[in-house]
Amino acid sequence: MGFLLNGQPLRVGRPFTDADGVQYPSNWLRLASEADKAAIGITWEADPAPVDTRFYWDHDLPKRLEDEPAVDEDGDPVLDADGVQIINYGLKTEWVAKQKEIAGSLLAPTDWYVTRKAEDPTAEIPAAVATYRAAVRTTSGTREAEINACTTTEELAALLTNPAQVMNDDGEMVANTEPFITPFPKQD
Repeated sequence: MGFLLNGQPLRVGRPFTDADGVQYPSNWLRLASEADKAAIGITWEADPAPVDTRFYWDHDLPKRLEDEPAVDEDGDPVLDADGVQIINYGLKTEWVAKQKEIAGSLLAPTDWYVTRKAEDPTAEIPAAVATYRAAVRTTSGTREAEINACTTTEELAALLTNPAQVMNDDGEMVANTEPFITPFPKQD
């Protein structure tokens, strides 16, 4: 928010008038001491913390965690043009889909080995590539299970935003003790 006078915002670099009609020049807020500002009733209000819109609509309004069937105001199912009930997807479904997308993007650079093997059974997939691909698929499944195990939006947000490692008091990187999502493997 910034500086407020009688609940109204003041802009730095703009002149203003107080409730008694006293006019202040445009440079007054920059030059005045905190005591001078307090003497005429100017306060400072910090901006509200930003909302992580991946998980929340607003500070007090988390997004839906679970899928829900769409219903009209009478409680009847809402159907699409093919007569199939519409589902309002929750955060878990969205984040599981993102894990599949990430895994697919990690596997894509080595897909040609699998294609070559399918076309030419004598072609080999290097052991390191096969191991990496298996690790990506396993990790994706683990991450999906971790997401599906969350019971609140707050828990899901923490899982997905906490880092795997944090710095300790000695300046060393150590494993985070807070919940975090299993990292995908790195390709050698």
